[in-house]
Amino acid sequence: MSIEEAIELLKQHGYKTTGKRKDILAFFSRADGYRTAKELIRHLEESYDGISFDTVYRNLHLYNDVGILETTELNGEKHFRFNCTDHHHHHFICKDCGKTKEISVCPMDAVQSDLHQYEVEDHKFEIYGLCPACKSA
Repeated sequence: MSIEEAIELLKQHGYKTTGKRKDILAFFSRADGYRTAKELIRHLEESYDGISFDTVYRNLHLYNDVGILETTELNGEKHFRFNCTDHHHHHFICKDCGKTKEISVCPMDAVQSDLHQYEVEDHKFEIYGLCPACKSA
C-alpha cells in the first residue's frame, strides 16, 4: 500500500490526515517488515516531544480497522506493517527483525475439500522463524 492509498482510505472513512498521521504512514512506508508501537513511538518522539502512547495506539488500531495496516503477534507483542493489497499471498516473518518474505502457496487450496459445506470468510497463514541475516548473526 502506498501513502496516497492510505490517505484516501482515511478520507473514505471520514478521518482527517493530520501531520502525525502522515508521519505514521511515512514510518510504515519505509519499514521493511513488521514494526512495534515502541519503534514507532521512538521515531515520532524525534518530531513530537511528549507524544502519548494513547495517541500512537489509537492511530495504529484505527489504521488496522480501516485496512491500512495488518497485524501479527511476535513474542507476545503486536507488530504492524502496511497492508498488502496487490494479490493474495501469505508471509514468512522473521522473529528477530520482523522482515517478511512472501509465500505464494496458500494452504486453503489443500483444505478447501475438507470444508465443502462451510463458508470460509477469511483466513490468515503465517510462518515464523529467522531470516538468513538473523540466522547467521
